[in-house]
Amino acid sequence: MEKKKILLTGATGFLGSHLLESFVSKGIEVTILKRSFSNSWRINHIINKIKCYDIDKISLDEVFESERPDTVIHTACLYGKNNESFSDILNTNLFFSVELLRASINSQVSTFINTDTFLPREVNYYSLSKAQFREWLILKSDEIKVINIKLEYIYGPNDDENKFIPWLINKMLKSEERILLTKGMQKRNFIYITDVVDVFDVIMEKASRLKHCNSFDVGTNDFNTVKDLVLQISNKLQSRFNKSIVNRLDFGALNYRNGEVMIPQLDNRALLNLGWSPKIGINEGIDLILDDDN
Repeated sequence: MEKKKILLTGATGFLGSHLLESFVSKGIEVTILKRSFSNSWRINHIINKIKCYDIDKISLDEVFESERPDTVIHTACLYGKNNESFSDILNTNLFFSVELLRASINSQVSTFINTDTFLPREVNYYSLSKAQFREWLILKSDEIKVINIKLEYIYGPNDDENKFIPWLINKMLKSEERILLTKGMQKRNFIYITDVVDVFDVIMEKASRLKHCNSFDVGTNDFNTVKDLVLQISNKLQSRFNKSIVNRLDFGALNYRNGEVMIPQLDNRALLNLGWSPKIGINEGIDLILDDDN
């Protein structure tokens, strides 16, 4: 990979921390933006190997003037799962993102890589704010090379406890009550975190050959229903811990959320053509997270 100087947002989060670990292991010079009150437990073991700025204490322009990155990777976002207000979600996912893009352009950053979602814009405040920033990327792509990465359901070690798979495993192992679920007929494309890290490696390696406005769908070509995933995890846990789990699953107890996507429209051919391919299937991926958690 060509030597890069990377500015990374969201490094204390699930995806960002795995990216940071990979970059540091490759000897890439990385600067991260975080907040002074961010929980950095995922990266404490490598924080002395990077430059770190608390963005609530210093302006973006000062950071860019000091560091002069050639690549910005933007993974910071707010999902709104902890009852944050819509203004908080907008401030993180749109207003901060637009300011980061502006500072990148002013500092003559060569490539701006953004993480996006497959969720339709009308599903919730999160998906709307991500769609609005995507439009800003397109608008400003004549001034900076932009690469928009749309992620399906990524999973792996150190994920947030309120995400579906960690929540589900915790419920299965620790709760004696019934586990309330939808019918689970919605299909998802579950992609293991190391395969996602590989996406960024391939894209950065090929960035100089890409056009000024790019979008990549990230996922495998294997779709599983949520119900199949739940049963697969429950059967593995039953076998490992001799616990009664499957009979506690109450499929259909919950309604699908408004605007539920039953099957995402994903086309990963552009990414495959760059030379990327997934390595971890869902069965192996589940084993890896269960081994890590237990």
